[in-house]
Amino acid sequence: MDAIGIIAEQRIREACEQGLFDNLPGAGKPLELEDDSHIPEDLRMAYKLLKNAGYVPEEVQDRKEAQSLMEALETCTDEQEKVRQMKKLDVVLARIRARRPRASILGDKSPYYGRVVSRISVRKKG
Repeated sequence: MDAIGIIAEQRIREACEQGLFDNLPGAGKPLELEDDSHIPEDLRMAYKLLKNAGYVPEEVQDRKEAQSLMEALETCTDEQEKVRQMKKLDVVLARIRARRPRASILGDKSPYYGRVVSRISVRKKG
C-alpha cells in the first residue's frame, strides 16, 4: 500500500473510533450497488441518464415479466391459471428471442426453464 493509502486508512480508522460514521443516512442497511458491467463502457452514462429519467428498455421489462411469470408458475395451484401463465410466458420468451436470439436466458434450453415446466402438471377437465 502506498503512503496515501496508509494515511487514508488511518484517518478512516480515527473517524470510526470517534463515532463520526455512526449517524450517517442508511446506517446499518446494505448498500444498493448498481451492476453495470454488462453495459459497454461508452454507453454507461447514457444508460444511467435514461434510467434516472424513468425509461426502462423493453428487453429489461420483458425479462422482469418473464421472471415474475416463472415465479407465479411455481406457486400457482390452479391448473387453468397455470396454463394461462405458461401461454403468457411463451409470448414473452418469443419477444425476447425475436429481439436477440442469444439474449434468451430463460429459453427452452435453459435448465431452469426445464425444471419449472417439469414441475407443472395440467389436468384436463372432462
